[in-house]
Amino acid sequence: MKRGVREPLALLAPAGLLLAAVVAVPIARVVQLGTGDLDLGARLVADGRWWGSLRNTLAFAGLSVGIELVLGLAVALLLHRRFPARGALRAVAVLPWALPTAILALAWAWIFNDAFGVANDLLLRAGWIAEPVAWLAHPGTALAALVVADVWKTTPFVALLALAGLQQVPDELYEAARVDGSGATGSFLRITLPLLAPVLVVAAIFRFVQAFGAFDLVYVMTGGGPGGSTELVSLYAYQAYFRYLDFAYGSTLALAAAFVVALLAATARRLVPDPEGR
Repeated sequence: MKRGVREPLALLAPAGLLLAAVVAVPIARVVQLGTGDLDLGARLVADGRWWGSLRNTLAFAGLSVGIELVLGLAVALLLHRRFPARGALRAVAVLPWALPTAILALAWAWIFNDAFGVANDLLLRAGWIAEPVAWLAHPGTALAALVVADVWKTTPFVALLALAGLQQVPDELYEAARVDGSGATGSFLRITLPLLAPVLVVAAIFRFVQAFGAFDLVYVMTGGGPGGSTELVSLYAYQAYFRYLDFAYGSTLALAAAFVVALLAATARRLVPDPEGR
């Protein structure tokens, strides 16, 4: 091995050993527990609660990520323009993403409270509802409340990635498009969107993985209720592992969730064409 290769590896070795100790060893333990009994697979397939939590997770992740991509791109396009105090607005825009999720979840739980929440107060004043709505007590509205809270927190992450991608698009392309008579909509569809596609795919995959494994938001806001309508796979695995002390089945749930999200992420990556043809 050449010296130029050995030195970087030697510098990375301590971090690699630490990563192996805190990540690889627990993962190996989970794999050992989750694959040690073939009956656990049959139990998983027949588990209606697992399939229900998987449906909830896919709905939550799909809605959240879809809305975040649209809003994040819109925010990035706005922040990419030149206007006074643009730097200050960029700093303020990332605040929701930087704040702890558990604290924000508690705040959103108060906002959606049926008795004294801000959401009901504003809607009542606007005349959009005739009486307070128990947002977190009904299956449909509870999931919608989780999506709203997640979108509010993580849209800045998508906006930052999209903004970084926008700054890599050469201005000469837009100038050439204007010379050819292309308007703002045409430039967006023919230049901005195609060149941002790889960045948006990366953002979508990252956010989908994060949303699929969301735990603290749902744990604080709804606890999986009402009636399990907002129970995500992460919360179900947590309940099986720590509440019911069913370590083997909890590990199986975690492995199944990891397999599903890896499969969906790989499929999403293959469906989007690479602009460089690779």
